[in-house]
Order: sequence, then C-alpha cells, then structure tokens
Amino acid sequence: MSSADPYSALTYGGREVGFGRRPGVVVVDLQCGFTDPEYPMGGRPLVAAATVNTARLLESARRAGAPVASCVMAYKSGDDMPYWKIPAMYEGTFFTDHPAAELDPRIHDPDYDLKITKTAPSIFFSTPVHQYFTKREVDTVIVCGCMTAGCVRASVIDSFSHGWRTIVPEDCVGDVDEAPHQANLLDIRRRYADVLPIDDVIAYLESTAPAGAAR
Repeated sequence: MSSADPYSALTYGGREVGFGRRPGVVVVDLQCGFTDPEYPMGGRPLVAAATVNTARLLESARRAGAPVASCVMAYKSGDDMPYWKIPAMYEGTFFTDHPAAELDPRIHDPDYDLKITKTAPSIFFSTPVHQYFTKREVDTVIVCGCMTAGCVRASVIDSFSHGWRTIVPEDCVGDVDEAPHQANLLDIRRRYADVLPIDDVIAYLESTAPAGAAR
C-alpha cells in the first residue's frame, strides 16, 4: 500500500497473520442460486471465477486431509428470513426445497465435506462449524466463496473473532461487482486476514499433507 494511504500511516495492515499448523477451509454460499446464470442472482463473472478456483483449492485441501465446511443460505419460507433488503431473495430460489439452494457440484464432495444450511451472513453464526473445527484442532481458517462484501466478510470477521488465523485466497472469493469486491478485500487485508494468491494457499495446504499423500 502507498505511504500516502492514511490507514498505512496508522499501521493498518502492518502485520502478517501467517499460516498455522492445521488448516480448515470454509466455502461460503457457492450454491447454484449464485453460481448458475439460470437464476436471477447467478452467474456473475467474479463468482464464476471464484467457483472454478475454489474447486481447484479444495482438491488440495482434501488431499491434505484438511477439514472442509461448506454452506448454503436457505430458508423454509419468506417468513423465516431476516430483513434482507434484496427482493430477489424472497422469490423462491433461497428456499430450502429449491434446486438453486443446492451447493454447486463442482465444489462439493458429499463424502468428505461438512455441509450446513445457514440463515445469517456468517458461516459460523448458529451453526456447528466452530465445534467441527475445534474438535479437529484447526488453527488456520481459509475462507472461500461469495459475496465478498457480505457473507464472506462476515465469515472472515467471525473467524478472526474466534481467534483463528484467517486466510482469504483472493482468487477464490467473488461479488456482484468489482468495486465492492476489491474495496472489501483491501479492508479485510488491513484489519483481519492475510489476502493471498491462490497458489500461495495451495502450496501451504500441500505442505500440511501427511507424508506419502498423493499430490
């Protein structure tokens, strides 16, 4: 960051979080309603790229034996929802029985991943993901998914609040538009997490794989 940046002058972003010993991966809301252009909120270019890149990263995570928790955001009905300011969310594609509320098959391994349904922005809010990672002695949480300015950011803040080292592979998160996506990555980098290229994160995951694991 430029020395003219007032945040840098106050030492925001002046430390690296670094990698720990035991990674876990969360995949936030890469459900068909966001990844498939068939649906009203689906198929945005940044989310499409994040989906492809997340699938690649998850291959390395599973080979390394890292726990993976993936979520969809879904509700029984509109009455079950919080006060979202997005009318499209009330039109059925975010209801639990709709195909759009299923995880994109490119990023989900039902025999390996923990799949949960959440009703709030953070993957950790009122879900078992904290317990799931704690039991597996996770100390580093890698956050992938969408949307960067919303549920990804909320999940990053909760991961930080739980005391985990938090890593965001910048190629594995996406949003509707480039400007809020980049602005939130910048602010996350300043405050809460290391924002890194996907190849750096994959190299870390591979370094944690048990001896003899296929790569």
